[in-house]
Amino acid sequence: MTHPTGTVTSSSITDLRTAPVAAPHESTVTRTLVALDIDGTLLGPDGIVPAVTVGAVREVRRSGHHVVLASGRSLVGVLPVAGQLGIDQGWAVASNGAVVARVDTTLPSGYRIETMHSFDVGPVVRLARAALPAVQVGVEEVGWGYRVNRVFERGLVNGEQRRVADTELWNVPSARVILRGDGVLTLLEPLRELGVTATPAGPDWVDVTPRSLSKATALERIRERVGVDPASTLAVGDGVNDLEMITWAARGVAMGHAPAAVIDAADEVTGPIEEHGVVAVLSTLR
Repeated sequence: MTHPTGTVTSSSITDLRTAPVAAPHESTVTRTLVALDIDGTLLGPDGIVPAVTVGAVREVRRSGHHVVLASGRSLVGVLPVAGQLGIDQGWAVASNGAVVARVDTTLPSGYRIETMHSFDVGPVVRLARAALPAVQVGVEEVGWGYRVNRVFERGLVNGEQRRVADTELWNVPSARVILRGDGVLTLLEPLRELGVTATPAGPDWVDVTPRSLSKATALERIRERVGVDPASTLAVGDGVNDLEMITWAARGVAMGHAPAAVIDAADEVTGPIEEHGVVAVLSTLR
């Protein structure tokens, strides 16, 4: 999220090393850090996590493994999924790694932001609007929603939306920018030249986050914090934004419906979302 010079600023709200961690369960099982994508991995278009998946996640957590939700969604979109899964204490990665939060239902908000990387979004928005005047822009406000130039249709983004003028889109640094519209994938390389991370999330959608961030960079910090061996890491995902996470994990798993690039990068492939492929993977940890 960049300055006109191409440099990226990052702000850390709270260092992970200072965050309290719940006492581990007594177990003879080698604890694994299990990173799970959300859309297309845990839930389909209906937005509901199937009961069989809820049961599998709860069993894995009961066995003492660390389940971390890792999503391109904003934090306000991740938290309800954590609730469906019964995760009342744990870690969450949002905004493709720009935000790390500690889920804690004892807190009034239900979470605490541990790390948030932000950047000056002005150059990104100006570039996109100049190249594609009709592009739809959403600038994330962590924990609330988005400032937008046009309201996104229902179900496309999580949280609230506030329509503003272009100058208000970039007047405050942000963790993530959404660009949506025909031809938006042509902006990938020009955006990267600004020094940001630009990730396609569909034929008409690009997520923009600070330089050198991904789900993997956030997960590595969490792994160090909870003390899991690098060899005891598992990641399951189905999208291009899961590539780094899948290659980071000692055991990277692609969903059966994932694009070829994701399948090629994975150590193994499980069933598609319709067959609850993630459940088969989680069952191997019991």
